[in-house]
Amino acid sequence: MIVGTASESGPRPRIGAATVDRVILHVDMDSFFASVEVRDDPALAGRPVIVGGSGRRGVVAACTYEARMFGVHSAMPSSVARRLCPDAVFLDGRFHRYVEESRRLHAILAAYTPLVEGISLDEAFLDVSGAVHLFGSGTSMGHEIRRRVREEMDLHCSVGVGRTKLMAKLASKAAKPKASRSGIEPGPGVVEVRAEEEFAFLHPLPVRALWGIGPVTEKRLLALGVTTVGELAAMTPESLERYLGTAAGRHLSELSRAIDDRPVVPEQEAKSIGHEETFSSDLWDPEDLQARLQRMVDASATALRRAERAARTVTVKLRFGDFTQITRSHTLDGPVDATPAIGAVAAALLESVDLSRGVRLLGVSLSGLGDPGAGTQLRLDLDPPAGDEEMPDAASRAAGQDGPDTVTAVRDASREAERLQQSWGSVTGAVDAIRERYGGTAVGPASLVTPEGIKVRERGEAQWGPSRPRATSGGADRPVREPDAPGG
Repeated sequence: MIVGTASESGPRPRIGAATVDRVILHVDMDSFFASVEVRDDPALAGRPVIVGGSGRRGVVAACTYEARMFGVHSAMPSSVARRLCPDAVFLDGRFHRYVEESRRLHAILAAYTPLVEGISLDEAFLDVSGAVHLFGSGTSMGHEIRRRVREEMDLHCSVGVGRTKLMAKLASKAAKPKASRSGIEPGPGVVEVRAEEEFAFLHPLPVRALWGIGPVTEKRLLALGVTTVGELAAMTPESLERYLGTAAGRHLSELSRAIDDRPVVPEQEAKSIGHEETFSSDLWDPEDLQARLQRMVDASATALRRAERAARTVTVKLRFGDFTQITRSHTLDGPVDATPAIGAVAAALLESVDLSRGVRLLGVSLSGLGDPGAGTQLRLDLDPPAGDEEMPDAASRAAGQDGPDTVTAVRDASREAERLQQSWGSVTGAVDAIRERYGGTAVGPASLVTPEGIKVRERGEAQWGPSRPRATSGGADRPVREPDAPGG
């Protein structure tokens, strides 16, 4: 499908030398997580299925178009979704399955170009400029990708074609099915926006369609009477920069005039690795929170080593019952990847926090990533402790966040982390090898041992909030697939 035609007398998009010959595709899977669940369990076909945290603090990760007919959408609180669609089937999700299917998708995309930039598990940009002589036009490749996804994965996707990332992404959205109370309207599947048609396609869209415009920025623009991208483009760049700030104003001014020179960047390296969890009810017990934190540390450190990386900065994140949020971080002298080393620093950071308000969310992240062993420096005890620059200032301590004892505790943990990194280097390799062969619960640190055995945190576990308790049937490790009762 090719959209619209620009007015003969109207302005034309700026076509820079960097973008004039580019052909960019944006491939976006349709209701990816929910569609995988329906395909794996055909009994769910035609039913409103919602994947996400089913508890009262959960959020919707994805839903079928049958659920969208009731107004359900991703990022919506699960409690709201349940009220809108009381007959929906709620599933907590199986992150490992979505990762597996994402790998299959990327294998298909890589057959057309090495320039594939994954945005998430279910969407990616492709620069196919150098492949048009081999595979045909961008539109032809879009249809071929949709055919292969349908035949090889038994799933559906939508494809946008344009000369920029912006146009390709907006086009893929226009290619998708649409759901309303009256039913589900199939989408065209593939939409191409040619360079000369960009303004005709772009300018009637609401301003929130542009990257970088969230609820706050949209509200500010609406206060000026700016509701469409075309109205935004009519403002001078200088006035936008004064109103929204130099960087944001310039960025949105360019996007509104179809200027987007960003390249497709394949294989972007993660800047951090971590886990977090929202609890079904606030937690106060320090021992319980430490145990949960160490599970997250174990999972994060394992993922770090699988990526053949090490981290210098450990950050602990907490959100309290009153929704205030804080982070505590510490940077070590050298990179670490041993679970006990990371755990020692994370534990000290958590101990520095007053938990009297109750903890709603807890998380850990590892950043400052580099090669394992790179930059590690052995030092004498007379050297200054690592990470002093990360410790709270006087104002923070005056607010009751931290005190001198906290500084000392984190310094001690930093020294202990260096010692543990040296002594556990070969041990962690052995642990990883055993887990790779026999599973994650075969071996692990004592902090993960429960009465039921070693409790290892899996990737994606509780990613969308807590789950509601459910009955199980026949020993299955998945919830019974029956509609949830209203309310709750």
